[in-house]
Amino acid sequence: MSRDAEEFDADAGGWTGQGRVRARETSRGLLLTCDGLTTQAKYYKPLFYEFFRKEWRGARPSWGDYAVEIAMDHVGEPPVLDLDNLAKALLDSIKGYAFHDDSQVARLLVERREGPRERVTIRVTPHKAEPR
Repeated sequence: MSRDAEEFDADAGGWTGQGRVRARETSRGLLLTCDGLTTQAKYYKPLFYEFFRKEWRGARPSWGDYAVEIAMDHVGEPPVLDLDNLAKALLDSIKGYAFHDDSQVARLLVERREGPRERVTIRVTPHKAEPR
């Protein structure tokens, strides 16, 4: 299993959270997963809020630029959900916990892919600008 695969392995140890939302800090940044999918993007904000309020005791937000990768894994036919709406809802959900404001997101990658289970995965890492 590659380092990235290990980092994303939600069944491995080191996770905080017992419910649908879990998180862990890695050497690269913050990794969050939310089991299940819904076409109602507004559903995610209270779910993540409760997780961060009740369970998260990890790093607090800091200033600087961040790169955010969001992956929506689905089983079978993909749900009818615009990825831009999902991204906005998720960025709003983790704002104040992973970073102070979503204006700090300098790079955003959002993808829909077939996976072994329905899940949303978010990776937040410090963004290092590439030389031109």
